[in-house]
Amino acid sequence: MEIDDIKKIRMEKRDGLKARGFEPYGGRFVGLEPVSAILEGFAEEKAVRAAGRLMSLRDHGKVFFSDLMDRTGRLQLFFKEAVLGEAWSAFKLLDIGDIIGVEGKLFTTRTGQKSLRVEKFTVLSKSLMCLPEKWHGLKDVDIRYRQRYVDMIANPEVREVFIKRSRIVSMIRHYLDTRGFLEVETPMLQTMAGGARGRPFQSQHNAYDMDVFLRIAPELYLKRLLVGGMERVYEINRNFRNEGVSTRHNPEFTMLELYQAYGDMQDMMDIAEGLISGLAKEITGSYKVAYQGKTIDFTPPWKRVSFAGLVKEKFDIDPTDTAETMLEKVKALRPGNYKVDKLTKSAIMKIVEEILDEDATIDPVFFTDYFTFLCPLAKTDPANPALSKRFEFFIAGMEVGNAYSELNDPVEQKERLIEDLQDDTETGLRCIDEDFVRALEYGMPPAGGLGIGIDRLVMLLTDAASIRDVILFPLMKPLD
Repeated sequence: MEIDDIKKIRMEKRDGLKARGFEPYGGRFVGLEPVSAILEGFAEEKAVRAAGRLMSLRDHGKVFFSDLMDRTGRLQLFFKEAVLGEAWSAFKLLDIGDIIGVEGKLFTTRTGQKSLRVEKFTVLSKSLMCLPEKWHGLKDVDIRYRQRYVDMIANPEVREVFIKRSRIVSMIRHYLDTRGFLEVETPMLQTMAGGARGRPFQSQHNAYDMDVFLRIAPELYLKRLLVGGMERVYEINRNFRNEGVSTRHNPEFTMLELYQAYGDMQDMMDIAEGLISGLAKEITGSYKVAYQGKTIDFTPPWKRVSFAGLVKEKFDIDPTDTAETMLEKVKALRPGNYKVDKLTKSAIMKIVEEILDEDATIDPVFFTDYFTFLCPLAKTDPANPALSKRFEFFIAGMEVGNAYSELNDPVEQKERLIEDLQDDTETGLRCIDEDFVRALEYGMPPAGGLGIGIDRLVMLLTDAASIRDVILFPLMKPLD
């Protein structure tokens, strides 16, 4: 049967409910209990009220069995003509997918099934669309992402992923709040794209007649708060990059970014390790977590690897090499036609990072000793200025977090930002944030800063293969 035919029939049933005095889109339904609580406190002939969606209707003549689903579980309902009386004709107009409220008494069927004998029902929302077929569910991935609301009805395990995501975010907040961090909000609409490399989304502000950008990172605003005396701050923030889409990238994504005055990279390493290993244990019950057929061991302490040492070992590249020399060394060991829009050190290091077998890192790994030219906002290592006080950590081959000992010298910071713009192969839309430099001139305390990708972290803790599986409404290309 075509969708339009189904809708027509269900609209006729809707009208039939109205004719029988049943409002098909009812309002408040009070005194209900969650299904899980009803089953947990089950007692024969106990009176209860519940509400949810009808997920099945099994016709046995003058009696029907049905499954009612709410956010906590399923409860079998028993409808009998002799009990419902005049309401029986209205009940016969219900369909799978309708949302109803019910009241009655609990009992156990001859097969041992805990059930509710419905004495009265209220129609709360008449469904005009047919749910996916019971046994096959909603399998088309594209439709699942476009119609997440149907996805969660047809596949309850999907809803569980997002319940876990909510728990993860709440636990992150609790972890930081109890350590004296203050949650703040910084602008998502900015006059310039700063704080990271990336291609921004650009728009126009009509009242001020000026270009504006959706933020690519909140970093520079959060550091301004350190200058203002807010010594421990964090933001669970939405960032936007006008770039590609993949199983690990979405144009709109969620990050945790935090800053701790009088701290450094080592403090951020301790926070990252403690926070994420604790989340793994709390969410999954173990430090050892199954992910896509493999096992990730989150048990601290995590492994530390020198990025500079790895690049030296694999390619004989030094941070002081020119871009041309770096490219020659890469080609000598990995022959190929490597094309770059602009021959810069950063462009070559992107090639190097793609070649490195980071996909082999299943357990969490901290990569330290990044080249200074890759880290314009980080302090340099006093013992080796060519290296920065920075780490990134990878889990199951994915970059999940990034941290610095933050640069707080305003003169050096401006010089480094100028150098970074000259080395920028991402976009020509970035420029130096002079107000940020001015803020540093007032004095920013030494600090550690840490960014963690919430979406990727949720992927790891829910065994999700794609970032779209952990974003409720990922950006999709229009069908037409």
